Amino acid sequence: MQYIYENFTFPPDQSFTVRSEILEVKKYTSLKSHVNFEIALIENCFGKRFVGDHIEDFKGTELVLLGSYLPHCWQYYNTIDEKVQPQAVVVHFFPDFLGKDLLAKPEAALLNHLFENASKGILFSGPTVARAKIILNQMLFESGLSRAALMLQLLDVLAQSTSCKSLSSPSFNIVETSTEANKINRVFDYIFNNFKEDISLQDVASIIPMSTAAFCRFFKLKTNRTLVEFIKEIRVGHAAKLLMEGNHNVTETCYKSGYNNISNFNKHFKEVKGLSPRDFIKQYKITA
Repeated sequence: MQYIYENFTFPPDQSFTVRSEILEVKKYTSLKSHVNFEIALIENCFGKRFVGDHIEDFKGTELVLLGSYLPHCWQYYNTIDEKVQPQAVVVHFFPDFLGKDLLAKPEAALLNHLFENASKGILFSGPTVARAKIILNQMLFESGLSRAALMLQLLDVLAQSTSCKSLSSPSFNIVETSTEANKINRVFDYIFNNFKEDISLQDVASIIPMSTAAFCRFFKLKTNRTLVEFIKEIRVGHAAKLLMEGNHNVTETCYKSGYNNISNFNKHFKEVKGLSPRDFIKQYKITA
């Protein structure tokens, strides 16, 4: 997995951008960050969400607001309905896209609070998602002041929402320097290319390079996890994907996800998912 910075240049006649895109499933995507804020509506797929030090499975439709420089990506494992293409509507903007004076007004108090909380990422649910989806789809076909008015309406819906939660932890430190980004890039790239094999602390620390003690402090500071915890979550996430696809039984999934024995696999899977692999697939079949 690559860690990349994205630079967006807005067209001269636009103060923010909105676009729709078809999502590519069954592929690891880049962990990225950018200076502008992002609103992302994801539909008709399941996979894993990465926001800061937050890692979680997702399924169906979700709406997320991301603040400046917050690392993020979605791994799209597969579609929910094979007859419908998985897609996203994405907005990139700066909080002061209509001028700093707007944010200084008393009516913008909730909006300022929303932007502050966006530094950790916000996941919305319930009626907020349904209302936002309608507005986002309208924005795709509007321009000028009509689209700007819809953008304000969208932000107002998000600012007033009580159906939301923060994603990244308060202790998460945003990576802003190119040196740190390069280190994280190399570590993540190694882990995602080798999680099905044995990975030692010494091997990963030597990539940067750092002593094992220094690496442990660095990795915990940047991800809020130990290396062992991070690898466990990646392996279990991959195992969950295989189980949901339905082409492998539990034993086969165990060995295809970097584990050497079924007992350790079952233990780690339950620690991450709260269910045994067999109970997980039973629950998935009921809700699918």
